[in-house]
Amino acid sequence: MSGTSPVPPRHRLEAPTRPDVVALGGGHGLAASLSALRRVTDRLTAIVTVADDGGSSGRLRRELGVLPPGDLRMALAALCGDDDWGQTWSRVVQHRFRSEGDLHDHAVGNLLIVALWELLGDSVEGLDWVGRLLGAQGRVLPMSVLPLDIEAIVEAPAFGDARAGASSYDGTVTHETSYDDASSGPRVRRVRGQVEVATAAGRVLSVTLLPPDPPACPEAVGAVHDADWVVLGPGSWFTSVIPHLLVPELAAALKETSARRLLALNLEPQPGETSGFAPETYLEVLGAHAPGLRLDVVLADPKTVSDQVALERVASGLGADVVLAPLGRSDGTPRHDTELLASAYRDILSSGRI
Repeated sequence: MSGTSPVPPRHRLEAPTRPDVVALGGGHGLAASLSALRRVTDRLTAIVTVADDGGSSGRLRRELGVLPPGDLRMALAALCGDDDWGQTWSRVVQHRFRSEGDLHDHAVGNLLIVALWELLGDSVEGLDWVGRLLGAQGRVLPMSVLPLDIEAIVEAPAFGDARAGASSYDGTVTHETSYDDASSGPRVRRVRGQVEVATAAGRVLSVTLLPPDPPACPEAVGAVHDADWVVLGPGSWFTSVIPHLLVPELAAALKETSARRLLALNLEPQPGETSGFAPETYLEVLGAHAPGLRLDVVLADPKTVSDQVALERVASGLGADVVLAPLGRSDGTPRHDTELLASAYRDILSSGRI
């Protein structure tokens, strides 16, 4: 096997005519965005969180000391084409073994990615080889070259109060105690690990990364600087979207790039992590974790917006216009419809008024 990193298919285009788009996130939210964006542009880069510590990814991370491959695998699968080759390989890499042994629940794609990392000794090169095999319509990069942990400050719900979230957010933590502390003030605790944060009972007040100030993937920083558009969200807000803003070099690139910045909001709050969030709350959280970051567009489904004035006010404070468009599936499930999301992205990315 050659030591030269293969060039993903999109870089072989001699005369690209569509916008260069970078999408940041992780998990199902990023996969939904990529599935839509590949219908809009052939110049697409995914930058993916590397803090997963559960399931197959967590096991491989703990056993081999590698980046968690799961979110990277999902991004690659989402970039597979709609032809037989792309759809077959998408199913292959997403396939999970079912057994009574050690292979149980491991995803084929996770093992393939880790094998290439071990053979090549380079995380970016390994992902490029997998992308080439799959015929991925874009490139997938990790946000950092180190496996990271997420730590959150979580406020306990009041006794007897089933609500785990709030409709407003000020980004401040003034008093830290354990759940059994009888002193006055909010009762908060530290929760470590992506799975624990995503399922924590209580309101997430803030998140940080461990180790702090991790190095960014250089190729990811370069992609942000070279982009025409940067897309954040949708996805798990505290564990898939916000972490990108906590990698200093990547956060700086997001602020400095000449690219326009689009934030796609979720269709409903995520139980535990963002319970009780109004659409504008997501923007308040983002602003609290990334002071100085400006946006150009906030995309939301009108069915999710109960107070458009409040959303527009908070978006304006970040420099953004609000675009409302139908995004959800017709069956009523809180999942983005790929064609509707692609149509909204296409209208925004090609609009002369934004």
